[in-house]
Amino acid sequence: MLLWINGPFGGGKTQTAQEIRRRLPGSVICDPEHAGFGLRRMLPPDLRGDFQELASWRQGVVEVLDLALTRHDGVVIAPMTVTDPAYFAETVGRLRELGHDVRHFTLLAERDTVLRRLRERHVGDLIRRGAGKRSEPRRDSWAVRQLDHCLERLREPEFAEHLWTDHSTVPKTADRIAVLAGLTLRPNNEGRLRTRLRQAGVGLRHIRFD
Repeated sequence: MLLWINGPFGGGKTQTAQEIRRRLPGSVICDPEHAGFGLRRMLPPDLRGDFQELASWRQGVVEVLDLALTRHDGVVIAPMTVTDPAYFAETVGRLRELGHDVRHFTLLAERDTVLRRLRERHVGDLIRRGAGKRSEPRRDSWAVRQLDHCLERLREPEFAEHLWTDHSTVPKTADRIAVLAGLTLRPNNEGRLRTRLRQAGVGLRHIRFD
């Protein structure tokens, strides 16, 4: 089974994927973004754009996930934002055509909620917050520029199942996905402090500098 976790940038995909992997024995995360950033870095800076526009990314994602789903004895988790219907068909749709059990979920939240999460994820903002100063996400950041488009597009029926996360914790969101997918997660026995520290570590490991 493939769990494809969609949603806007800063919507909680990575944290939710990590929570499921932590509590679902045998599961693995195969992040399509890694392939995208690798392809992007191969190009001269002035040619770098949205890697999803590269057919090589879309084809490569299908090939790699097909291999993982065929050879790995466990659930595969892919946290990845896809808002273009054609690209969605070429990735999620193609994997279904190949006979794989693909469960697609879109994590949604109100605009202010996502902006707050983006603010907390940014290194400079984290430093300013630590100094007690209020900060706003960079207006020119890719995530912020794409936010309104993502939120509007991902509300469409074709991107269901929709899960609203404004008032849900990451463990609870993971629980909801597991129930909908017919999976059983290990109980979440972490305390609040340990959960926050672990999630902060996940966030720091996934900060992008390019």
